[in-house]
Amino acid sequence: MRVAMVCYPALGGSGVVATELAYKLACRGHEVHLVSSEPPFRLGSCLPALHFHEVVPPDYPVFRYRPYESALAGRLVHLARQGLDLIHVHYAIPHAVSALLAQWALTESLQKKVPFVTTLHGTDTVLVSEDPDLYPIVEVALKASEAVTAVSKALAQESQRRFGLSESPLVIPNFVDTRRFSPAQRKAELRAAYASPEEVLFVHASNFRPIKQTPWLVELFGQVLEAGVPARLLMIGDGPERPICERKGRELGIADRLTFAGSHQDIAPLLSLGDVFVLGSRYESFGLAALEAMACGVPVVAPSVGGLPELVSPQAGLLYPPGDQEQALQAILRVLSDLPAYRQGARETALRYEADAIVPMYEQLYHQTLASVATM
Repeated sequence: MRVAMVCYPALGGSGVVATELAYKLACRGHEVHLVSSEPPFRLGSCLPALHFHEVVPPDYPVFRYRPYESALAGRLVHLARQGLDLIHVHYAIPHAVSALLAQWALTESLQKKVPFVTTLHGTDTVLVSEDPDLYPIVEVALKASEAVTAVSKALAQESQRRFGLSESPLVIPNFVDTRRFSPAQRKAELRAAYASPEEVLFVHASNFRPIKQTPWLVELFGQVLEAGVPARLLMIGDGPERPICERKGRELGIADRLTFAGSHQDIAPLLSLGDVFVLGSRYESFGLAALEAMACGVPVVAPSVGGLPELVSPQAGLLYPPGDQEQALQAILRVLSDLPAYRQGARETALRYEADAIVPMYEQLYHQTLASVATM
């Protein structure tokens, strides 16, 4: 199949999943055109069947903001005229709207309907549905999609409710390459750079947005130290709240126990160093970083929100009521009391989300979508 894959380039689950999916589909013999405003964060190895298209909207003097949505739709029209079977957009705003515009233009000019599939990743449901200007057009785009998928049952149910969809989106969970994200990545000499053998190394990875509550996590880590656990916290990623976390560490007198590693294209070697992966998010539609940690054999302690209860099995870690630091601390202590068992459980749970098991679900959806359009 010839597929256009549209995504955000920045660090975050939706862009990572779209880029990994594009790569896996290209490996399986499909021609994939990855479309974004700049090279996606994890766009690595080149394949003959994987093509990247950068959309750079013109700096049009009349408008305050560049017309990215129109430029994206135009690029999709251009690709479709060269030959596309299907467009797959990740994140509804603005990608589904641009796909709808492109589909309309192609139907008018080519007398051929190029179907598009929309995958919802989280805030494109929760935040967009609360905006009175964005909601109407996104609602139209979702209902015009030949198929809508969501990365968890929780997100699918929330999306159907908020947008009044006639059917619940198809749940296709995120996936992980368990060969790349593996306990085998754990290197003693690298771990020694972050923690001594007798210390517990906690890890966290995110884009440090307010929804991730990273300053709250620093406070929680301070409580872990007060409980007498010799520990360090490795924070991977970057974003607007990183300076707040750094300041919080200084205020609590634990700055020497914190390491901010910044953004890394390949985080597997760093994740694998951890003993426990911690999250404090107000909401997670799935929890891709948690899955990648589990694949590395690192158990997860996270809030019971969104799709996390579907992902983190009782063998792979523990969940706590959101915002409850005392319950979070107790969950951490329980995991540490039986760390080898939780390590094994984390790896075994992650194997259920192996890429080779999930990617064919998208292929099947594409075939069904194309067959449905052919009979119209």
